[in-house]
Amino acid sequence: FDFFLSVILLTGSFPFLVIIALLIKLDSKGPILYKQVRLGKDSQQFSLIKFRTMVQNAEQKSGPIWTKENDSRMTLIGKWLRRFYLDEIPQLLNVIKGEMSIVGPRPERPFFIEKLVQEYPSYLDRLSVKPGITGFAQINQRYDDNISDVRKKLEFDFFYIKRLNFMFDLKILLGTILVVLSGKGR
Repeated sequence: FDFFLSVILLTGSFPFLVIIALLIKLDSKGPILYKQVRLGKDSQQFSLIKFRTMVQNAEQKSGPIWTKENDSRMTLIGKWLRRFYLDEIPQLLNVIKGEMSIVGPRPERPFFIEKLVQEYPSYLDRLSVKPGITGFAQINQRYDDNISDVRKKLEFDFFYIKRLNFMFDLKILLGTILVVLSGKGR
């Protein structure tokens, strides 16, 4: 299901993706796509693919940090892409490659996982399933700003993992559509 839905979505949205790519290129220097190492199922590393929403080398001086609301590192187009979660569309390629699922807990960077495991030892239990482009936590809470946000997302992720089934995934997909259309992302 993940594979076929991803192929259909990528094929159907191709003209729109070309427009996004042109806008990113016109807006700022740097590549159109951004790759970042994340941990997937069973702690397997993979390169997550996104449309670039920040200035090139955004973490060069600061090192890894969470994105904040009104983050000065975001480009003009990047703010708009994040608001409607359009920066996530290239992750359909990760789904086609079998590294991700459409629905599941969001994958995190190894740097943050090391810190989060110290605070929440059960954090690694999230890695028992494939990570997703969207998930139960994403339709119920916005982006993480800090470690306390992570605790609430963990509750949603564990709830999802315990109730993993196709109908729940469909409910999350419908919820995702509502979140995207509302433009409440950042």
